[in-house]
Amino acid sequence: MISLKRPREIELMREAGRLVAHAHRLIRGMIEPGVSTHEIDAVVESLFTEAGATPLFKGVPGKVPFPSVCCISVNEQVVHGIPGPRRVEKGDIVKVDTGCRLNGWCGDSAWTYAVGDIDPLKQRLMKIGEENLYLAIRECGRRKRWSEVAQAMELHVREAGFSVVEQFVGHGIGREMHEDPQVPNFVSSQLKRHDFRLEPGLVLAIEPMVNAGTKNVRVLKDHWTVETKDKKPSVHFEHTVAITAAGPEILTLPEKIP
Repeated sequence: MISLKRPREIELMREAGRLVAHAHRLIRGMIEPGVSTHEIDAVVESLFTEAGATPLFKGVPGKVPFPSVCCISVNEQVVHGIPGPRRVEKGDIVKVDTGCRLNGWCGDSAWTYAVGDIDPLKQRLMKIGEENLYLAIRECGRRKRWSEVAQAMELHVREAGFSVVEQFVGHGIGREMHEDPQVPNFVSSQLKRHDFRLEPGLVLAIEPMVNAGTKNVRVLKDHWTVETKDKKPSVHFEHTVAITAAGPEILTLPEKIP
């Protein structure tokens, strides 16, 4: 069942979102050749601990519990990469997804970062992925149902010659990281059956994942990391977004935008 949030609850979610935005500011400052994915994860974990926040990802159940506060996925890795000793290199693209619960409410955001100069394909892929996220947010203020937004997102990606990941979708968010509804970035028969109205109080984690080649992915032997089957690069962008009477509001932004 979809839970609509009251304005005061949205403000509490904004506080969690700002902390997640702070984490991404720290991450952005660390992304350079030679930094390990574990070092990035440790900085975010320290930030959440100091703020009295609970990481959303660490301990998520699976064949093995997820061990870290961030999912860090490099190049052809799509999502759910486990931080470790790998050091990023110039030309890599690094996707970092993290979230926390603060005072009982959740924030969740992912971004794709370039390590130094990247090749033209990765540049264009990053541009389309980021555009796709902001297209979705903008269309939430113009459309009545999510299926209309998803259709615009899918068309934008396909016109660019890229593909939409279909095995993973966005989600409602509130007191829990994953709440109803599911928020796909494409149109399917399932979405048509489970479509939902865009109304004030709805809070969504909108997260397009865009592949340079095939949409098909596979899970690696660590039981978490997902990569593209053709080994071509992928990007991931995500914000937590509240639908309000005044329009969509991004909750995972810093208090002051530099």
